Amino acid sequence: MPKATGLRADARRNRDLIVAAAQKLFLEQGVDVALEEVAREAGVGIGTLYRRFPDRDALLHAVGEHTLRLLAGLAETAWREEPDAWHALCRFLRSCHEVGLGELSSRLDPFVHRSLRAGQDLHELRQRTVALVLRMTEQAQADGDLRADVGPGDIAVLMTLHVYTPRGLPKAEPAARVMEIVLNGLRAGTGPDLPGSLLTGDDLARYTSTDQPTGNDRRPPAAGD
Repeated sequence: MPKATGLRADARRNRDLIVAAAQKLFLEQGVDVALEEVAREAGVGIGTLYRRFPDRDALLHAVGEHTLRLLAGLAETAWREEPDAWHALCRFLRSCHEVGLGELSSRLDPFVHRSLRAGQDLHELRQRTVALVLRMTEQAQADGDLRADVGPGDIAVLMTLHVYTPRGLPKAEPAARVMEIVLNGLRAGTGPDLPGSLLTGDDLARYTSTDQPTGNDRRPPAAGD
């Protein structure tokens, strides 16, 4: 959860509950869900919500910041716990998909894209995540596990993969199958060369820059963007 410096333990807990509830409902219903419903989901009163978040924009920003911190944690855990870079990369991409990163990013993007680039602490957080994506990609290729025509920017795009599931079908299983199809396609020696040019580490660095992107920038989507 985002840091809430100076808050009492109960106030911090309420803040964390509100952010978690907002993230869940933003995914399920969109970012225009009633704040009263967010408060009910969190188990707090609407007055408590407004004391922590004076308006919807503040809550959107908090969810975006929480998502960035979650993303960094997923990357660090995968790198630390898996036996090699390929398995770390696969675990990281599966985790991004399981938490709904693609759908959440698309919902938040119009509202918090620029504001999430303003703080130095968030910039450093993004850079840690970028460094780990670069390391996983480069090492998996050096080990001969990841195909050579895939770049770190391509991995950033896959982090936000969103699989639409028609109503009436279970969501988890078809989405998990699609992710495994994607991961199998990333393996070295699978299939013909990919069309177009790979998205490089420079593309990834440009995407995470605090500078306002221009219309000519190639901008792969990623968390909180």
